[in-house]
Amino acid sequence: MSRPTVDLWLGRYAAEGAAGLFGQRPGGSREQVPARIGARVLALTRMSPPAGTGLSHWSSREMAAYITRTERVAVSYHWVAKLWREHGLKPHRSGTSSYQRGW
Repeated sequence: MSRPTVDLWLGRYAAEGAAGLFGQRPGGSREQVPARIGARVLALTRMSPPAGTGLSHWSSREMAAYITRTERVAVSYHWVAKLWREHGLKPHRSGTSSYQRGW
């Protein structure tokens, strides 16, 4: 646990006693992305990137930048990569000879 976290909880205890410790929810996911954005990323992943991008396939960084630019919802490339892992998607492998041959 980091020193700032310890200081935060000590401050809560000092201000509110034990109630200050139990009344607080622990930290959760910081990035709340709407479900429609996740569906959009999955749909785009299964298609070739738009011609104007100059890309042969999507990378998590390019997808995050494209979604942020076109949907005006900031997503991180970490979130895109996690979403791809959860759905078993590997866009960098699509269309390659090793992917088609099952290597």
